[in-house]
Amino acid sequence: MGEMGDMKFTTAGDMMRTQPQDIIARLEADNSRLAKEAILAEAMNEGLDEFFEGVRMALDKLYTFGVKQVSEIDSEWNGQGLAWPQFLKLAEALHKRELTGNAAQDAIKLASEVATADQWNGFYRRILIKDLRCGVSEKTVNNVAKKQNKEQYKVPVFECMLAHDSAKHEKKIGGKVCLDKKLDGVRVLTVIDGAMGETVSQFTRNGKALQNFTKITQFIRSKVLEMGNTRPMVLDGEIVSNSFQDLMKQVHRKDNVEADDAVLQLFDIIPLSEFKQGKSVLNLRQRHRMLEDYCKMFEGFENIQIIPKTEVDLGTPEGQQQFKDFNKEAIDQGYEGIMIKNPTAKYECKRSTGWLKQKPFIEVSLEVKDVEEGTGRNVGKLGAFVCEGLDDGRTIKVNVGSGFSDSDRDSFWNDRSRIPGNIVEVRADAITQNQDGTYSLRFPRFKTFRGFEVGEKI
Repeated sequence: MGEMGDMKFTTAGDMMRTQPQDIIARLEADNSRLAKEAILAEAMNEGLDEFFEGVRMALDKLYTFGVKQVSEIDSEWNGQGLAWPQFLKLAEALHKRELTGNAAQDAIKLASEVATADQWNGFYRRILIKDLRCGVSEKTVNNVAKKQNKEQYKVPVFECMLAHDSAKHEKKIGGKVCLDKKLDGVRVLTVIDGAMGETVSQFTRNGKALQNFTKITQFIRSKVLEMGNTRPMVLDGEIVSNSFQDLMKQVHRKDNVEADDAVLQLFDIIPLSEFKQGKSVLNLRQRHRMLEDYCKMFEGFENIQIIPKTEVDLGTPEGQQQFKDFNKEAIDQGYEGIMIKNPTAKYECKRSTGWLKQKPFIEVSLEVKDVEEGTGRNVGKLGAFVCEGLDDGRTIKVNVGSGFSDSDRDSFWNDRSRIPGNIVEVRADAITQNQDGTYSLRFPRFKTFRGFEVGEKI
């Protein structure tokens, strides 16, 4: 028996049941998905609770241990064996950050010396490094648990709210919306957990743990402890830096990390309990007020900021102009795009039309100089408007061939003699320069005719 502080280890007892490390070895040895599922089903039917508890700890993204490296032990080591309850005590102490730094490393080393080499290298160590290394994911385990009607063995799946492309959901863009500028950074979910905020962990949108932004996480932890804020929370945002390329170099670097200039830009908040359940109670407006209140404790710390929200009513001319101005500002300031969010939508841990992402665009008014016939399936129909005009002192010449419905192509082609000379509104991604000194548009799309009454036919 070994002892270190309050951490004591006893040897394993009954070894008659199938051992977890043996199941891992079988899973590792066979690449067949069906074979892996059969092995897991067999273990579930044997009732190997300890094995699946370890699997859950390894695969549950939110269950972290705060250690970067855990060494293997010599395969010839002949430890007496570490009983599961003793390993579980170690794991929980690490998870709750009751053991950190040198104390954590000492306790891990002691545990490895008590365990057998197969136990440690084949199972316990893999739990602590959160990599079972046997080709099994939470999806695999959950599929088998569902088929076997063993819900108790399911693993929590890490999911956050994701946006749809606005181009595929144009009907959702209307009424009152909240606008954010889309940052060019790394999506980061900061989880503040534990009584009195002992743990602050950061994850990518896919649940991969991030450990290199310690300036931010340590500050959050100190403030949460200072303020006595005990409710576990998830702060949703984006880490940005002076250079996206430099930021990406720092994200998973193991040493020589230079991330002091990284800024956590926050755009949402949700209680951890609701995040785990997959949906918030509050809508976006309410959550933003919660975020502002929660982040008052971070005031003065330049590495944490809140992304402001601009609410506009697209059902009014004023709101439509505000939308255009917001979009133009996003272009001028070099943002990746804009986010269009439903202010009454709940936070859902899935891809949702409550959030829509849209690339910044420009809109210019040009004169139709000619009408071209289409090719292929558009023979005998409109192919493109040949457009020209001035915008901010630049002469733009461009063929606009998209943005038309099939009925548009039919009716515009039938009335083609009446179209030249009309002014059209054209939306595009950017203005580009031609070799002859004129300008064109990248991905031009027809939006509407200018000056026509609603419903008026050409």
